[in-house]
Amino acid sequence: MSNKYYQPGDNRAAKVNDLFATIATRYDLINDLQSFSLHRWWKRRLIQIAAPQPGERALDLCCGTGDVAFALASRGATVTGFDFSAAMLDVAAERSRKRTPAEGAPTFLQGDAMHTGLPDASFDIVTVSYGLRNLADFEQGLREMARVAKPGGRVLVLDFGKPDRILWRRCYFFYLRTVVPRFGRLFFGDCDTHGYILESLQNYPAQRGVEAMMQRMNFTETRIIHLLGGIMSINYGRTPNPFPL
Repeated sequence: MSNKYYQPGDNRAAKVNDLFATIATRYDLINDLQSFSLHRWWKRRLIQIAAPQPGERALDLCCGTGDVAFALASRGATVTGFDFSAAMLDVAAERSRKRTPAEGAPTFLQGDAMHTGLPDASFDIVTVSYGLRNLADFEQGLREMARVAKPGGRVLVLDFGKPDRILWRRCYFFYLRTVVPRFGRLFFGDCDTHGYILESLQNYPAQRGVEAMMQRMNFTETRIIHLLGGIMSINYGRTPNPFPL
């Protein structure tokens, strides 16, 4: 499989940036279509597990158009949304302007999720949704999440998964291979915009690999929440006290 938006190594970020610059304005619409709107439930589940409390500080890395950042803010958390794609952040900023003060307004920052430049041990909650898989070095991305989380902070990763059951995984990968790229063809004249999902997933350790990384980094309370038989997953853990920087 060869996808023009997937390129390992030094050019990974540039190619992913090209992808999101292309799809940003219709990103939310296509998420609804390709997931049958289930992504909204999966994000609500993430927020339930994160359990934000009023006054806590939360960081949503690879925040995209802001779904998770807005949900955290609506629970009373002080939220920073962080993404490297200017096009996606433009959509998030436009959505933010339409919110009422009572709904909460995240602060959005642009930068590299692997090297945020944010202070150590600053956030009670650190989340990433559909973003760790897109980093050139997902282990460094997870390490950065742990660095900026407070000792005992909640770290959560929501992303496409690899189901343990082989038959279910094959059916799921068939859908990603044959149906999902058609959304790219329909909306952008390019199958690669959404064919990228399967290629990036095949080169990503998914929920089992992320759990193993968390355990190697001495996270506590690690667990996997499998969604729809593991086609999506949430990895959860708490940072050790102290985290070895």
